[in-house]
Amino acid sequence: MSKVKHPHLVQTDVPARLDRLPWSRWHWLVVIGLGVTWILDGLQVTLQGALGPILRSKSALSLTETEIGLGATFYLIGAVVGALVFGYLTDRLGRKKLFYITLIVYLTAAALTASSWNFPSYACFLCLAGAGIGGEYAAINSAIDELIPARLRGTVDLIINSTYWAGAMLGAGATVILLDPKIVPDWLGWRLSFAIPAVLGLGVLYIRHWIPESPRWLMTHGRNEEAEEVISGVEKMIEDESGTPLPAVTEPPLTIMVRPATPWKEIWHTLIIKHKTRSLLGLALMGAQAFFYNAIFFTYALVLAKFYQVPANQVSWYILPFAMGNLLGPVLLGRLFDVVGRKTMISATFALSGILLAISAFLFQHDMLTAQTQSIAWVIIFFVASSAASSSYLTVSELFPLEMRALAIALFYALGTLIGGVAAPAFFGHLVETGSRDNLSYGYYLGATLMILASVAEIFFGVAAEQKSLESISPPLVSQIHSEILPAED
Repeated sequence: MSKVKHPHLVQTDVPARLDRLPWSRWHWLVVIGLGVTWILDGLQVTLQGALGPILRSKSALSLTETEIGLGATFYLIGAVVGALVFGYLTDRLGRKKLFYITLIVYLTAAALTASSWNFPSYACFLCLAGAGIGGEYAAINSAIDELIPARLRGTVDLIINSTYWAGAMLGAGATVILLDPKIVPDWLGWRLSFAIPAVLGLGVLYIRHWIPESPRWLMTHGRNEEAEEVISGVEKMIEDESGTPLPAVTEPPLTIMVRPATPWKEIWHTLIIKHKTRSLLGLALMGAQAFFYNAIFFTYALVLAKFYQVPANQVSWYILPFAMGNLLGPVLLGRLFDVVGRKTMISATFALSGILLAISAFLFQHDMLTAQTQSIAWVIIFFVASSAASSSYLTVSELFPLEMRALAIALFYALGTLIGGVAAPAFFGHLVETGSRDNLSYGYYLGATLMILASVAEIFFGVAAEQKSLESISPPLVSQIHSEILPAED
C-alpha cells in the first residue's frame, strides 16, 4: 500500500489482496469466532420459545400467552435499538472493538434473564439481551463480508447465518433435559436454560482476540500501516500453510479519501437518493423475513401446546427437526447463491417459502394436520425460508458502501424488524390465545403474502452481486479508480 501525494488520499490494494486469498485456517478462525453470534441468538430465541409453556406455570413466572409473546417483542425492540446504536459506532470506532462490547452486553443480559422474578424484570433483561444481539448483527456481518473472498462470500455468509439453527438445536436439546421434572425441578430448569448462553459465550471472547480489525475499515480511517500489517500477516500465514506463494494482484489500486467519519447528509443522500431502489429492496427483504420468522418461531411451542396438546416438556423434540431443516437449507443451497446467482436464488427462495406457508396454513385451518405432520410441514417450509432470510442480510451488507456498511445493516435490520417483526410475536401470541384456527391461519396467510411480495421486489430491484468485489458492487463513497483525484476537504 502506498500513499498518494495528496494529504487526504491514499491508494490501496487491500480489497484485491483479500479477495484473491485461497481458503485457509485463518478463514475458519474468522467463521468460528464471528459466526458464533448466530448460534447464541438461535439458542436464546429457542429457549424463549421452548420455555413458553413452562413460564406459564406457578413454579416459574405465571405468565400468560400474551405476556410470553410480549417478552419476545421486548427482545426484538432491544435488538432494534442495539443494532442502530452499535451499528453507528461500528462504522465510527471499528468492527473489532464493537464485537467485543456487544458480546459482553449480551452475555451479561443472558445471565440476568436467568434471575428474572416477574414479567417486568423478564422483559427488561430480554430487551438488554436483544440490544447485544442487534449490535452483533451489524458488527459481525460487516466484518465477515469484508474478510471473506468475493468468490465465496454468498456461500459463507449463508452458512454462517444458518448456524443460528445450530444454536436452536443446542437449546432444544438442552431443554429436553432441563425441562424434565424427573431430572431438574421446574423452578430451577428454566433458570438454568437461560444461563446456558452466558456460559458458552465466555469462550468466544477469547477466540475473538485472534481476529484482526477489518483492513478495509482501517484503510478508510487513515490507519494504513495497521491495514498493511494485518493483510501482510494473513498472507504470510497462508503462504506458510500452503507452502506456495500467493498469486499476484491483478486488480488496479483503489484511491480513497481518508476522513474520520461520513457526514450524515451523505449517508441519507446515499440511502434515499442515490440507492433508493436498493433501499426499497433491503426493506422488503428484511421486513418480510422478520415477520415470517418472528411470527411463527416465537409461538411455535404455544401452537403445539394449544392446538395439538403437546406436553410442555415434549416441545423440544419437535423443535429439533425444525432447527435441523433450517440449518441444512443454507448449507445445501448456499453455494447456488454464488454459482446460479443472487437474483435467481433470492427471488426463488422467498417466493417458494410464501407459497409453502400458504398451503400449510390452509391445511391447518381445516384441521387436516397432526402435531407430527404440522412439524414436517414447517421443516420443509423453513428449509427454503432459512436461505431466504439469510440472503436478506447478505444483500444489505453487499449493496451499500464500506463507510456506512454496518449502519446500513443495522438500519434495515431495525426497520425490517419494526415493520415486520416487533409486533408479530405479540400479535400471533394473541391469535393463539383466541384458540381460533381461522384467526391464526389468516396471520399465516399474511406472512406468506409478504414473502411473495419480497420475491417480486428482488426480481425488479435485485443486483447480480455474485463473485464480485464489494468495491465493484458499491464503491466507497470517497473512492476513485486509477488517476482520478478527489478534491480536498474544506
